[in-house]
Amino acid sequence: MNYSNSYSCKLLWLLAAWTLSLSTAKAEEVGSRWGTEEREREYYPIVNIPIPQNLVIEAGAFCVLPDGRVAVGTRHGEIYLVSGIDKKRPTPTYHLYATGLDEIFGLAYKDGAFYVTQSCELTKVTDTKKNGKADRFETISDAWGYANYHEYAFGSKFDEKGNLHVALGLSNSYDSFALFRGFIMKVTPDGKTQALASGLRSPGGIGYNEHGALFYVESQGPWNCSCSLRAVTPGSFQGHPASSNWYKYAPEMGQVPTMPKSGSRIVIEKERVKQLVPYAVIFPYIRMGRSITGFVVDRTKGKFGPFEDQIFVGDYTLSIIMRATTEQVNGVWQGACYPFREGLSTGILNLTFTPEGNLLSGGTNRGWPVRGIKPFALERLEWNGKIPFEIIRINIEPNGFKIAFTKPVDAATGNDPKSYQISTFTHPYHGGYGGPEIEQTTPIVKTAKISEDGMSATLVLDKLIRGHVYDFDLGKLRARDKDTLLHRKAYYTVNEVPAAK
Repeated sequence: MNYSNSYSCKLLWLLAAWTLSLSTAKAEEVGSRWGTEEREREYYPIVNIPIPQNLVIEAGAFCVLPDGRVAVGTRHGEIYLVSGIDKKRPTPTYHLYATGLDEIFGLAYKDGAFYVTQSCELTKVTDTKKNGKADRFETISDAWGYANYHEYAFGSKFDEKGNLHVALGLSNSYDSFALFRGFIMKVTPDGKTQALASGLRSPGGIGYNEHGALFYVESQGPWNCSCSLRAVTPGSFQGHPASSNWYKYAPEMGQVPTMPKSGSRIVIEKERVKQLVPYAVIFPYIRMGRSITGFVVDRTKGKFGPFEDQIFVGDYTLSIIMRATTEQVNGVWQGACYPFREGLSTGILNLTFTPEGNLLSGGTNRGWPVRGIKPFALERLEWNGKIPFEIIRINIEPNGFKIAFTKPVDAATGNDPKSYQISTFTHPYHGGYGGPEIEQTTPIVKTAKISEDGMSATLVLDKLIRGHVYDFDLGKLRARDKDTLLHRKAYYTVNEVPAAK
């Protein structure tokens, strides 16, 4: 999602276009493995939110206001207040509240004021005259450097203590030339800014998982062979060593992390580099996203279907939305990702749930080629009340996995180990850009047992390998009503294996 008028960036753009064209076969593979957009539409139709011809709305951040309006922060640095997004046939009104900001990738609201994360600072924006136009812009924190177009900043919503968190991208994929680039900063209610974590490369969003823990999205690139969701803890190192040069300005972070060995494995380096946090959920490259972005948790209490308390995450390049679930095992976060919906019209930058429980997405195609055909768009996904046959979530067990479904599974296929096709792989942990899937294995499913109500299956495998992604293909399963899975694939990242009870 980078953009620049420089010759070097144009070369990068052409390279991205070339690699995207080379990935056509894999993009088609995504479609065939995900099911079809036509089947997805049966359950979750996409509704276009009209945008007036004279407006360019490249939505980078959303915030639902107490009165039901949706605030939209744009890459052009504007805040629009939008009414009517949830109407059956939306004809929304757009009110320009603020302008003059810079690439808004974080928007929070408290006590009548917006807190805007832009590349250079966290800004409090207020309408003191109560006339619907922002007239006061206060710097809450500018404790980091900003000198390069690639140095994006992503902001969270308020946590329960009133803190905001800002994830700072590197100056480019490999370097941190400006203060604290590659760090996550915590900004307290009194405006004090503290370093919280280092080792980021190019974050795409920051927020809280379904359990309320702080997470951020990391992009594929150096030290990251695929995109991932990563857990953030105080003093943690997220894997890219470029930002370690700023530790002298952040005594709260403790010692500089040991330099990781390029070409090793994350599970090995975790033992050497004590602050290193492994990827919680790996999104296999292209099959499950290519540049994942903002995420939101479904708290709609069933208005959006059977996925309450799950993470929904967008992808910029492939114009898709995916699901993820997380759990903590031996004190370490890990979990799974699942396909959800393709066919969005532009590159997705962020998501939010509306007051009526619809999923609002927005973004742009500016900077990198994307699969969607529109230069920018706002779109609403709504649940039509029909339950798809889906994998709800996968949890790890001491000797295998437990898989929950949205519909009862029939006993004939559900109790047959051959219905569960599982393979595994890992990635090298290295400084190169991206990387291959290596050390593939094919575990043996020793037993499969469907619960009495048919809503879950417990699998016993011959072994579980720490540091591997488990690739599930469950296309042979059938529901009791003979339905086939809408999406047959899921991917679970194993960092830890629970002890037997």
